[in-house]
Amino acid sequence: MIHLQEQVDLSSFNTFGIQCSARYFVSIQRLDQLKALLELDLLKKCSRLVLGGGSNLLFTKDFFDGLVIKNEIEGIEKVRETADHCWLKVGAGEAWHPFVLYCVENDLGGIENLSLIPGSVGAAPMQNIGAYGVEVKDVIESVDVFDFQTSNSKQLNNRDCAFGYRESYFKNEGKDRFFITHVTFKLSKRNHVMKTEYGAIKDYLTKMNINELSLRAVSDAVIAIRKSKLPDPVQIGNAGSFFKNPTITLQQYVQLKQQHTHMPMYTVDDKHVKVPAGWLIEQCGWKGKKIGHVGVHAQQALVIVNYGGAKGEEIVTLAQSIQRSVKQNYGIELQMEVNMI
Repeated sequence: MIHLQEQVDLSSFNTFGIQCSARYFVSIQRLDQLKALLELDLLKKCSRLVLGGGSNLLFTKDFFDGLVIKNEIEGIEKVRETADHCWLKVGAGEAWHPFVLYCVENDLGGIENLSLIPGSVGAAPMQNIGAYGVEVKDVIESVDVFDFQTSNSKQLNNRDCAFGYRESYFKNEGKDRFFITHVTFKLSKRNHVMKTEYGAIKDYLTKMNINELSLRAVSDAVIAIRKSKLPDPVQIGNAGSFFKNPTITLQQYVQLKQQHTHMPMYTVDDKHVKVPAGWLIEQCGWKGKKIGHVGVHAQQALVIVNYGGAKGEEIVTLAQSIQRSVKQNYGIELQMEVNMI
């Protein structure tokens, strides 16, 4: 049984807090509800938007003239176990951070560096979320989906998902085709490989006099660092990192380094490096700048915020201005990480 609603306010369903209403809205807790939804024929008559935690999208208009499908499929199930690893099948509607804490509490390693990332489990493979040297693709075994084209369910393995930097099959060739129902993760039970060399994790652990490394210690460090740099969406509207860190050729970086001697980078391979987008934006003078209802966060230039009452178009205009500024000063094109609706 499904409960179809009309003219639903979506402001509480997106972390930017943008005012937008949907023509139709339905919540899905079980697979059979999706199949029942197909019988209403709505999916053929209007556009659709599958909504998770709403933490990586921006509504650019006041009205979505289509069907919003809210993914609320929950559950955490142990499906396989060996001496070294545990496989968990998780409902796509589960909130991401509580799931990370569940793994930490149960001494299951692999996603502790991804603590405090907003959003849902189902959005994790779509965005291939990552932070502090870890990407979720490294622990995803498979993704269960409902295919809107065939009206059938199927399972995609890690390779099928075509993961890239903040990219996946679901954002490209498979865009708008699938409803993710579950994600299966392969997590370590012992001999955890904990990454502390990226960002400020190691400095935080030293500052807190933590000598014995643990999943909890790494998770706590990440949480503390993120809280110190990133605004809480509950307090001020934002979608976290708005831009991707651009990858450029090593040759281009060497040329830029001659003019900008303090320009940081991270090695990708022997021919490419990644430059922090936040650094580029800050160097262009955007950090802490406010224009009307929107602005760039004072602590993290990678975050665009809604100070209250902003329209989606205002955020887009600011983002485009930032892109032009970075392009003009560094010859680098910033790509938006946030999905425009």
